[in-house]
Amino acid sequence: MKLSFAHERVLAVVAHPDDAELLCAGTLARARADGAAIGICVLTKGDKGQPNRPIKNLSTVRRKEMQTAAKLLGARLFFGNFSDGELEDSIAARRSVLEILRQFRSTLVLAHDAGDYHPDHRAASVLAQAVTWFAASHGHRTASAPLGEAPALWFMDTINMSGFAPGFYVDISAHAQLKERMLACHRSQLARGGDASFSPLLDLMRLQSRARGAQAGVAAAEAFRIHDAFKRARAW
Repeated sequence: MKLSFAHERVLAVVAHPDDAELLCAGTLARARADGAAIGICVLTKGDKGQPNRPIKNLSTVRRKEMQTAAKLLGARLFFGNFSDGELEDSIAARRSVLEILRQFRSTLVLAHDAGDYHPDHRAASVLAQAVTWFAASHGHRTASAPLGEAPALWFMDTINMSGFAPGFYVDISAHAQLKERMLACHRSQLARGGDASFSPLLDLMRLQSRARGAQAGVAAAEAFRIHDAFKRARAW
């Protein structure tokens, strides 16, 4: 059995530049190969993820890194422009993300798991849950028209697989090298690999892709869970 993303519009809603590379870029690449439209919504500016030698205008640097990575993937890119550590489930944030979902006409949203380690990831998860539900509501007005139906929502694996029980796996074996090329665009964050408060990102991504692949019987995989709340699950 093979899942097809043909005719879908798949949007990853992530907290930081480089989160999509770590957790769902392989699935986005597979969706694009199937003929789907793909997009990435980066909610924060990445303005506080400084290496030991601080970078001037870090938010501008990280935006350019993300643009380069998204171009490799062929993804449409959206920015939320919230500061690191200040992302929260607010009315302003909901409106911003809601407009992005409607602009892209999303049918499937990939979002952080609510139990991931980073506060920004957890806030992004709450926002995605709320906004995917309201995306089809005519009572929630934005510049773009409501969707015909609420998009499906998949929760992505956690960083380092901590506390995440996969519901299913997507085989990304054919796209693992693209994930690495995309991650290599984020030079400002790769420079933090030796920081005591950080992790070597490439090693982390490779380990996770291979571990999930081993669990699924393929070379590389990404893990997800469906949002199985009332009226939120979809048949595929």
